[in-house]
Amino acid sequence: MLRPVTISVLAVDTHSKSPVVVLKEIAGERTLPVWIGFMEANAIGSELEGIKFSRPMTHDLVRDLLISVDAKVKKIVVHDLRKNTYYAFIHLDYAGKEIMVDARPSDALALSLRFKAPVFVEEDVFQKAEHVSFDSEEGDKSEEKKKWQEVLEKMDPDDFGNA
Repeated sequence: MLRPVTISVLAVDTHSKSPVVVLKEIAGERTLPVWIGFMEANAIGSELEGIKFSRPMTHDLVRDLLISVDAKVKKIVVHDLRKNTYYAFIHLDYAGKEIMVDARPSDALALSLRFKAPVFVEEDVFQKAEHVSFDSEEGDKSEEKKKWQEVLEKMDPDDFGNA
């Protein structure tokens, strides 16, 4: 079942120092924190604040491309959560057909704001999120990560030269 949500908060997680957008149920109290990249946070934040740039940013360009071919974003659905990663679909209306496009939730949210399209979260995603730790301190303790950490620790900054 789809649950309508709204963007409640866009902030920086003080623990991980990463941007996080919090989705809140419109007819409920549950929230869903989605950690996003800095560029996507900028795209979401600038649209929330009504800031316009002299040249189109990436999400503005996508909006303009969709409009130029007479396509419209109908809705966004955050449909899955696997291994601490959210998955979303952008539902487009193009020539009377609905087209679903796989997207990162952050990009989908940035487009939803530009098209004033509703955002939904599958009930299953809320339930999965209750049992997942998003604590950045847990980290990846795999052998691969340990190997790369050792390599990085042994590197000399002079190895990188002058940029």
